Amino acid sequence: MIRPVMRKRFVFKKILFKTLILCGVAAWIGLAAWLSIPAPAAFAQQPTGSIATVTGTPTGPMITVYQGTIGVYAGPSTYNYDQIGILIAGEKAPALGYSADGNWIEIIYLGVPGAKGWVYGPLVSISTGDLPALVAPPTATPRTTATLNPTYAAAFGVQSEPTRLPTFTAPPALKIPTFTVGTGGASKIPFGLVILILALIGVLGAVISFLRGNR
Repeated sequence: MIRPVMRKRFVFKKILFKTLILCGVAAWIGLAAWLSIPAPAAFAQQPTGSIATVTGTPTGPMITVYQGTIGVYAGPSTYNYDQIGILIAGEKAPALGYSADGNWIEIIYLGVPGAKGWVYGPLVSISTGDLPALVAPPTATPRTTATLNPTYAAAFGVQSEPTRLPTFTAPPALKIPTFTVGTGGASKIPFGLVILILALIGVLGAVISFLRGNR
């Protein structure tokens, strides 16, 4: 009678030991799987920009760009004035008048101080209409003037001329991207914690069964 009881206890302890090992392995696997879940990705809002265009329904003479991309300048010259923008092929703008030599056309160009600019006449077509001759705006004052050694200038008869430096144009306001952390799809209860609780319940059940068998 004693030997069957001892054998039964030995088999039960062997089963309990295997159950504890399996529960521990399952708990470690669940914890590793939970830790390997990547964090939600953050998406940056991309800054956007746009080219100044004429809105509304303008009236009067209009210019149209033939082809390619042309520059819009602050005055009727590519040397004495800064470039303030561009116009692309097919783009239109209201014309205000000609320069004194008739080669440049002043247009309405929104997005710049004064909302006006100049384009080179041969690069655009203009609709019918009379345009007045306009006075060119004043040029920017050079910040520095190049100097030449008077001895060299007298020896070689060189006439020193001022060199105009490019003027500074303030860049547009910087748009700082914002980050939004996604919250969808994330579980409130960690997966590893669920497996660990189940393993503890299994161990507790095995212990209770063992205690009942000893009675």
